[in-house]
Amino acid sequence: MLDSLKRWLGLDGESISLTREQKREADGLIKELVQIGIREDYLSERAGGAFDNQYRHRRCREIGSRLDLLGGYSLMWKAYRVVQAKAGKVLASHLEYAWVGVGRWMS
Repeated sequence: MLDSLKRWLGLDGESISLTREQKREADGLIKELVQIGIREDYLSERAGGAFDNQYRHRRCREIGSRLDLLGGYSLMWKAYRVVQAKAGKVLASHLEYAWVGVGRWMS
């Protein structure tokens, strides 16, 4: 479904314009995001610690906000696809929910 939505919105191209420094930052954030998913997941059954009152990982939401500031929905989409490829579809679906309300992500 997200692929068809992406095509419908015209976001299937990878044309994200970032400076070298921004790209380096974005790459580091995306790597951290993947590691969070693998180590801790993006969702929890309980609030507290790394997870907010809606059971979403706080740091993954911070990363999503920063990615949105750097490159908007297109960069968030790229990060989502990297998570999907490296951590799997289940964790990607958890990220999809954890990012609801972050930047322009499925808002």
